Amino acid sequence: QVRLVESGGGLVQPGGSLRLSCAASGIIFSRYAMRWYRQAPGKERELVAVITSDGNTNYADSVKGRFTISRDNAKNTSYLQLNSLKAEDTAVYYCNAWSGNVYWGQGTQVTVSS
Repeated sequence: QVRLVESGGGLVQPGGSLRLSCAASGIIFSRYAMRWYRQAPGKERELVAVITSDGNTNYADSVKGRFTISRDNAKNTSYLQLNSLKAEDTAVYYCNAWSGNVYWGQGTQVTVSS
C-alpha cells in the first residue's frame, strides 16, 4: 500500500518560514520524481516545485528564490522549505510522487497571516 504523508504546515506570520515534509512508504522512493503542489481557496491546484529522481529541481516563478525542494532517499522523504512567506502563499500543500504511476498525499494547511 502506497502512502504519502505531509506534515509541517501551520500558521505563520508574513516573512516567516516553515518546513514541510512528505514521508513516503510502499514505493521505491529513489525512483520517483517528487512534486509539491498547492491549492488556495477558490483556485486551481498549481505546481510549486519539482525534484527529479537524480536531484534536479524546478520551481514556479511565484516561489523561485523563496522555496527550496529537497529529498532524502535514505529517509524516503521529500522536503519543501518555505521562506519569506507571503499571504498569497496560504494554501493546502500536497506532495505527489511520479514515476509513471502517480500518488498523492492528503495535504497540509499553510496559513500566512498576521
